[in-house]
Amino acid sequence: MMRGVATLRVLGSGGAFGHGGRLQACALLEHGSERTLVDCGTTSLLALRRFAIDPQSVDAVLLTHFHGDHVGGIPWLVLDAQFAHRERPLVVAGPRGVAERITATMEDVVRGLSRTKQRFELRFVEYAERAPVAVGSLAVTAYPVDHTPGSEPVAFRVAVGEKVLAVSGDTSWTDTLLEVARGADLFLAEGYSYEKRIPYHLSVRALADHRAALGARRVVVTHAGEETLARLAEVPFEVAEDGSRYEI
Repeated sequence: MMRGVATLRVLGSGGAFGHGGRLQACALLEHGSERTLVDCGTTSLLALRRFAIDPQSVDAVLLTHFHGDHVGGIPWLVLDAQFAHRERPLVVAGPRGVAERITATMEDVVRGLSRTKQRFELRFVEYAERAPVAVGSLAVTAYPVDHTPGSEPVAFRVAVGEKVLAVSGDTSWTDTLLEVARGADLFLAEGYSYEKRIPYHLSVRALADHRAALGARRVVVTHAGEETLARLAEVPFEVAEDGSRYEI
């Protein structure tokens, strides 16, 4: 079987509350010589070290929204880079206001961190709505979705050469996800609940109800909460665990 052009390793497959002992949202996309994190929850530095991945090998971070279980690891990633004497740039890409929001998060966690002169450049890239933005060799196209107001939530498509990774982020069902997932080689989708309707979150049932219309070649559920974990045998998709690896 031909290997894909990229590998996605889900380092943190859980929700905000650690159900099942799972780590918070974080996945590593390896493509050529580049390494890109998809979200960087508070436990992400722990996840990187648990799976023997050097944090200094990460080139960029792609964010889906500004909640701590998706961005709370960035201050620690930056601080670790400072102590490791990193010199090459670290790129953080995200929704509207990414530079201001991540700078504020860094200050909330470690006062003065955002003002500390580093050996490396911390670069911010802001997504454009429904238009590709370059992050290293990747082309990232973001789409607004339905999550907590003020968190600036997006789903996105990541073009890796001729392959496409789609990511739902946190969202209730919206037909925008059909745009995001259509034709994707892998759709990494939130499945926080199994069928219970939880505001601003996606259920496995909603995904299953729209399965035919999604049009993705492969659907992998992540961000699993308590109800989903209790009904894993019933989930009609692959369910990521911490450390799961997928070829794209």
